[in-house]
Amino acid sequence: MIHCEGLVKIFKTDDIEVVALQGLNLTVEHGEMMAIIGNSGSGKSTLLNILGGLDRPSAGQAIVGPWNLLKITNEQLIEYKRKTVGFIWQNNARNLVPYLTALENVELPMLVVRGKADRAYAKQLLAAVGLEHRMGNRLTQLSGGEQQRVAIAIALANRPPLVLADEPTGSVDSATAEQILGIFRRLNRDMGVTVVIVTHDLSVADKVDRVVAIRDGMTSTEWVKRKERVGPAGAEEEEAPGSARFGNRHQEYVVIDRAGRLQIPKAYLEEMNVGSKAILEFDGRNVIIRPPDGASASGGEKSDKEVQSAGWIGKPL
Repeated sequence: MIHCEGLVKIFKTDDIEVVALQGLNLTVEHGEMMAIIGNSGSGKSTLLNILGGLDRPSAGQAIVGPWNLLKITNEQLIEYKRKTVGFIWQNNARNLVPYLTALENVELPMLVVRGKADRAYAKQLLAAVGLEHRMGNRLTQLSGGEQQRVAIAIALANRPPLVLADEPTGSVDSATAEQILGIFRRLNRDMGVTVVIVTHDLSVADKVDRVVAIRDGMTSTEWVKRKERVGPAGAEEEEAPGSARFGNRHQEYVVIDRAGRLQIPKAYLEEMNVGSKAILEFDGRNVIIRPPDGASASGGEKSDKEVQSAGWIGKPL
């Protein structure tokens, strides 16, 4: 559904140039539900804006379905935003027209794109997000969580194959956030729509198939949900330990680009006392990284203590 390779986005003004994305790689399969996490300034919102057709990439590849977002014309971009992607803003007010009812808000994109509303489908969408009893209510009569659920229905109004959500749980309480994420999962499963969520909320990991971390404008780490295993007696077996961040429900991976580059977590480098340079070795099975000061002058075998402090990168070859 999505393929980004070497994606670059540069913002320029008269006095300053900011590289928001610097060679980002990302692939999202059709029908996948995944999350993108990262600190402020990491580039995750820039990526979402590019995928949503709100920003143009500066270089690299950004392909969504049949559309090449680097080469797309302005007329094609309008078509792309109308029919391929549904966008959900964090700010509820940007999703809704306040003087329209919930039902009329969902019908509005249909009128813009097709010239007529499909009221039956609009009602079906509101029922799918649990608002069949609030269809006639306006913005001021809806809670923040209800407004966000209307926004989800609006994003699906023209049956896009891809839905992008920017911090969809950022302005609601934890119970409502849980409900919204459950709606995304149900719509993903029942309608087959691909869902990409940008979030700071790490609890989202339990609701998605994959979590991708962005750091300094590049993809750095992935967490992929483990498949449930069933023992001989039919009981679920306990999984092997996984990511410290997400417990044993996910397997953690570092992301390696086509040139063989990867981002090593800063905490690992600090623990190993590695600065701007390091010694890299291959022992026939694993890649080892260690600080230059710890290099063995004789090139002989290291003691167990030396190997432990060197830091093993789990990349069997």
